[in-house]
Amino acid sequence: MLTSQRKQLILQKLAAEGQVLSKDLSEAFNVSEDTIRRDLRELSAEGLLQRVHGGALPASAATVTFAERKNLRLDAKRIIAKRGAELIEPGQVVMIDGGTTTAELITFLPHSLQITVVTHSPSIALGLADHPLIDVIMIGGRLFKHSLVAVGAAAIENVANVRADIFFMGVTGIHADAGLSTGDYEESCIKRAFSQKAAETIVLASPEKLNSASAWVIGDISLINTMVVEENTAEHLLSPFIAKGVTVIKA
Repeated sequence: MLTSQRKQLILQKLAAEGQVLSKDLSEAFNVSEDTIRRDLRELSAEGLLQRVHGGALPASAATVTFAERKNLRLDAKRIIAKRGAELIEPGQVVMIDGGTTTAELITFLPHSLQITVVTHSPSIALGLADHPLIDVIMIGGRLFKHSLVAVGAAAIENVANVRADIFFMGVTGIHADAGLSTGDYEESCIKRAFSQKAAETIVLASPEKLNSASAWVIGDISLINTMVVEENTAEHLLSPFIAKGVTVIKA
């Protein structure tokens, strides 16, 4: 079998099963695990999968630039964001992460809603500027231009002074076993810091993020309480999350 054929079959198996193990692939193709690891390494370099210990997971499609992500599965993001907005109660302190799905979230907040929003995203803050009853607290730091959010030690230090009711966490990958992940190390650090200061952490899981992984781990799945997904998401995709105690809300 040609290397290109084997790689194509690996990708097909990954798409069908949601993960592949090097040992199983080695036995299936009758080649060494070193050969399989080389295949996975090359496929990872092409952005076609995310290598993990012992195998690989689907690579998240949500790691491209902010401008490219903005229109990725926009219909799904709006449906999920609308349901997420309904989870906010008047008077709460709500931390909102940067990202294209959370950008949709704030468009569904009614002008009659009185809350305090804490964010490290300049675009989220500006998007709330015309809400007369929403008090906006900005977390400052170095601007990470890929995601248009503040990151770094100063940002994390400011987060330490917050006690929030809800944190809407943005991720590029969410997987029941591999956990929550994103495409940048400093982003993973501040997302983790936000989550530790919230009574409840919610992920708005648009389809391209579900059961995929990125390079930097934010934390395991126990870091979140609730996940909002599309109504037509298959039950077999959701059952591993439910088994780990995550509340799944369909929108």
